[in-house]
Amino acid sequence: MVIALRNLCKSYETAEGRLDVLRGIDLDLGAGDSVALTGESGSGKSTLLHLVAGLDRPDAGEIMIGGRDISKLDDSGRAAYRRTEVGLVFQQFNLIPSLDVAANIAFHAKLAGRHDPTWENELAERLGVGTLLTRYPEQLSTGQQQRVAIGRTLAARPGLVLADEPTGNLDEANGDAVLDLMLSLAKGTGSTLLMVTHSQKLADRLDRQVHLRSGKIA
Repeated sequence: MVIALRNLCKSYETAEGRLDVLRGIDLDLGAGDSVALTGESGSGKSTLLHLVAGLDRPDAGEIMIGGRDISKLDDSGRAAYRRTEVGLVFQQFNLIPSLDVAANIAFHAKLAGRHDPTWENELAERLGVGTLLTRYPEQLSTGQQQRVAIGRTLAARPGLVLADEPTGNLDEANGDAVLDLMLSLAKGTGSTLLMVTHSQKLADRLDRQVHLRSGKIA
């Protein structure tokens, strides 16, 4: 999946007036690329991720994903894009309380029409939750919930993985294992990985780094 962002701008109205969060972002990502998005808090990293995910629309500019501008899609079109083409790993896990671990991991893959029990079981083992498949989210630790959420994302083998501090709730060993898995998926399937991180150690393991400062690429 080839991604091209052109002159991407986004602002919000606040009590103090307009806040320009992104001010003309140009960025290209190719199939199999892994890119770390870095920068200080408030530099626009999460906003950029949300726009590429189709969760919000830019004020100006283009978000070309596989040759089409997703910012021009209507709500149902952007929902279909997220369901079938994108994997999201955000700091909110959003696990479904009424489903056990196995069903949570399979959930997105089923929606995308790519349910593969063998692959889902492999993911669970590699993420260290293979013995927890019959448990429910409330029975898991925060770190375990994070690993299940990552498994749910990767189970559908998305062409684009967007991750916002995906290892933030994990210890170093589990964080390294999760990043290994995400990088392995990107290289093995041609998925593109765009990851927000404050960790220079993690950023150094990706193919390249893009640093945001005051809404622009530094």
